[in-house]
Amino acid sequence: MESTLLQGLNEKQIEAVTTTQGYVRIIASAGSGKTKALTVRYAYLVESLGISPANILCVTFTNKAAQELRKRIRSMVTPGNSNDFISTYHGFCVKVLREEIYKLGYPKSFIVMDTEDQVTILREIFGELDITSKDLSFKKAIEYIHNLKAPFGETSYIKKYIEPFNQIEIDSELSLNKKIFTSYIKKQKKNYALDFDDLMYFAFYIFLNHPDILDKWQNRLNYIMVDETQDNNTVQWALVGMISNKYENLCVVGDPDQSIYEWRGASPEGLVNFDQRFKPSTTIIMAENYRSTPDVLDVANCVIKNNKNRIDKDMFTNKAKGAKVTHFHGKTEFEEGLWVAQTIMNHREKGASLKDFAILYRASHVSRNIEQALIKKGIPYIIYGGIRFFERKEIKDANSYLRLVNSNDDFSFLRVLNSPSRKLGKVFVNKLKKLSESNNTSLYETLKTNIDLKDFNKEGSRVFIKLIEECRMFKDELSISDLMQYIITESGIEQELRLDGEEERLENIEELMASIKLYEKENINEENISLADYLQDIALYTNLDLKEETDFVKLMTIHQAKGLEFDYVFVCGMSEGIIPSYRSLRERKIKAMEEERRLAYVAITRAKEELFLTESEGFNFASNIPKYPSRFIFEIKEEFLVIDGILTEELKQEAKNAFKNFDDGVLNPPELLKVENHVMHPVFGNGKIIAVNEDTQTYSIQFEKFELPLSINFSFRKLTIVENE
Repeated sequence: MESTLLQGLNEKQIEAVTTTQGYVRIIASAGSGKTKALTVRYAYLVESLGISPANILCVTFTNKAAQELRKRIRSMVTPGNSNDFISTYHGFCVKVLREEIYKLGYPKSFIVMDTEDQVTILREIFGELDITSKDLSFKKAIEYIHNLKAPFGETSYIKKYIEPFNQIEIDSELSLNKKIFTSYIKKQKKNYALDFDDLMYFAFYIFLNHPDILDKWQNRLNYIMVDETQDNNTVQWALVGMISNKYENLCVVGDPDQSIYEWRGASPEGLVNFDQRFKPSTTIIMAENYRSTPDVLDVANCVIKNNKNRIDKDMFTNKAKGAKVTHFHGKTEFEEGLWVAQTIMNHREKGASLKDFAILYRASHVSRNIEQALIKKGIPYIIYGGIRFFERKEIKDANSYLRLVNSNDDFSFLRVLNSPSRKLGKVFVNKLKKLSESNNTSLYETLKTNIDLKDFNKEGSRVFIKLIEECRMFKDELSISDLMQYIITESGIEQELRLDGEEERLENIEELMASIKLYEKENINEENISLADYLQDIALYTNLDLKEETDFVKLMTIHQAKGLEFDYVFVCGMSEGIIPSYRSLRERKIKAMEEERRLAYVAITRAKEELFLTESEGFNFASNIPKYPSRFIFEIKEEFLVIDGILTEELKQEAKNAFKNFDDGVLNPPELLKVENHVMHPVFGNGKIIAVNEDTQTYSIQFEKFELPLSINFSFRKLTIVENE
């Protein structure tokens, strides 16, 4: 079995598979076959070393990746030799909390919220506090709540609000933001509801404060493997560090050069500095690329080596040389778009399929001129992405009925009470909310208990309660798919869609039914698969795989392209200020520059056969300067590129001057002077700094020769400090 498992692996992949003990860091460059190495490593532990699958935790970041890992592993091992601990971080934390959340007074059937549930809570809170979205947007409120929960180690909200089993009181003296936060936690607690942040922090808090539980999970999970660790945040690093601390068998896989989510908390330093934190450790670098031609890899290597926060490596391949990478420089965006469209048509005439082409961009607005050109040339295309399947209205409605059947959560109740319409209006709902608040009961229980009161004794409310109660009677007798079909039919969802002629939405409902049946089929060997299990698993889905399209060019952002590959890749809008994004650079300085370069690297390494980098002249409204080719293009050796379009030496020099001026002012500012410093200006003479304004990046200086102070930019480098006599 061992020889069969290792067959077809290269030397470094074999080393990654067979180095099973201790702390192991596998640096897997783009296209190096890391998923193959990871899955074979799991199979090797089980089949060659006899490790029980129940003692292995395998974590990745997306549900799609986790499903792929499970599928591959099950194809390699003896039937039954895999387990539930092949999951995302959030999926793993849900499994932990199902067993351990009682420590915080919650039932194991807690609700997993999504963004829409958060907005539902906030809409209620805004009404109670008499504020509107003009005062504060829901997005900003969610961001504020996230930031209060997010800092590493700052789990005080759990200790203050969640762990005590008493009611949360809203202090009238609190600031508006604090009132919103406290009210949000109160409503979460009432419904036993956790948002995605809570899943991670609750598990972390329990491990941190209950050594016996941590020890239990350490003994259960002797071998831990984590994929895509360049995207780990500090709490995720802490979680795997805690769990692996006893047996010290932690294998992390990733590539710091592909870390493109630092802006939302990812910490590539964790992988870069792994060998300093986890000692002793082994590092294995998988640099052989099986995806791209040497021509593409030469360009990628040129760009990424300019980053400092990385582990040095050069990708190589044994594939034959292909076409040189093309850099197209257009005079206008329109010309750039037409060149892209015409190049696609030329390749199509030679036999290429449109589905083999991807057009990538850093910012969505770049797609406008590309789309216009594709339409003009009659080239069919799709924008990759769009509304996620499980976030579509009809799908949310159907699943919310299931959630309400399973538990009395207010979010689902409010969503489906009038979906389809039962003529239970705002006045009805507000009266119900008041009674619910005073009785401290859920909205559904309040309605059910008080259905005979005049305010609530409506035909629509009686029909609604009858449906939910019938489903609760059936839920242990029917399969999940049969229960869902009953809901779709009896609730009126299906009839409403048919009457409205919503064919696409009806197809979505059919797809939902198919996905539930597939879920049941995949879990056929599980004992007592419950509605609660399905609902908690479905809440963790971030997307449903798109149906395979026929022959379309795909347009998408670079972030959306991560993990994908295409024969022909166009990276469009390769202009300074777009990539690297000036907005990101102003906010996060050097860190942002490195991440922007990683984005360019990710885009480049999506190409298998041919790569095209395109940009055009014009005016960049983001940076408020003329458009120049991105600095990342200038980092590529000239012999690796074919230039199409007229790029003059004068324009190149202008571009490099623009980079330097921006860097001097924003990325490499001089050390800030202080209030009371006496300075000499080459024209204005002696002065004293009376204020330092970091928001406007200026000093307020009172010069001796002027009555009023002047504002001088931080970036002005001709100020010299003089000693105060």
